[in-house]
Amino acid sequence: MSTETATKANSAAPPGRFARFPMHWLGVVPFAAFVLLFLILPTMKIVIGAFQTADGGFTLSNVAGLFTPSILAAYWISIKISFMSAILGCLIGFAMAAAVVLGGLPRSIRDPLLTFSGVASNFAGVPLAFAFLATLGPVGLVNLFLRSEFGVDLRMLGFNILSFWGLTVTYLFFQIPLMVLIITPALDGLKKEWREAAAILGATNGQYWRMVGFPILLPSLLGTLALLFANAFGAVATAIALTGSSLNIVPILLYAQIRGDVLGDPHLGYALAFGMIVVTGCANAIYIWLRARSERWLK
Repeated sequence: MSTETATKANSAAPPGRFARFPMHWLGVVPFAAFVLLFLILPTMKIVIGAFQTADGGFTLSNVAGLFTPSILAAYWISIKISFMSAILGCLIGFAMAAAVVLGGLPRSIRDPLLTFSGVASNFAGVPLAFAFLATLGPVGLVNLFLRSEFGVDLRMLGFNILSFWGLTVTYLFFQIPLMVLIITPALDGLKKEWREAAAILGATNGQYWRMVGFPILLPSLLGTLALLFANAFGAVATAIALTGSSLNIVPILLYAQIRGDVLGDPHLGYALAFGMIVVTGCANAIYIWLRARSERWLK
């Protein structure tokens, strides 16, 4: 019997014996179950509910209801808040990451910054809203201090924590750390040989960044901007806990439609959630595409 024939004979499963389950897949079973129960199935329910009537029939009226003036205005305000917090988060986060990676700061500063960024990027919801109300609210610590020591009232200057800029500033608490976490590996990927080659060819520091550094980082920057936009647009708990019903944004309207009041329409709420899924899905798709392009340069 040849070696190949013997190998095939040994590898053949004996009759009546069940094939072994690949044990190395057991490690991802909890993750797969979590994704199925808390991501895929709820998303399918939202998508199906957006095209259903109260009695289960098919309809397009729920999606058509998204184009009413009040809902379009809510989407527009949400988009503006998300875009503004993403822009500011990118600028401030990039400056912090560049100072740590390229500015020659000691390791004792970089490690705590990255650790704090990992924690702060996931700090949202009611605790974050309470923290900002206690700090920048009408009777918050900062407002009381400025009023008692300097006679300055933030509300008289036009700042209100329950407004457009108040929610934008609150979102920055988790937008900036997320930017730091994502852009730091991209900055670490800039090779010293590129800067040295540019210097040998007579390029100044500004020319290096304009012609080499920023073009390489641009896909990462734009991709992170799209991710921060999606992150802010999908932040429901923080917006509801902070502003309640004082700001007409999509998460507030969504909460009002599905909480069970007499005037609520759950299927319109499904349509609102479906619109949020479309917006955040497009932003995440842009991020994934740009991230893949940047990784080709940084390999």
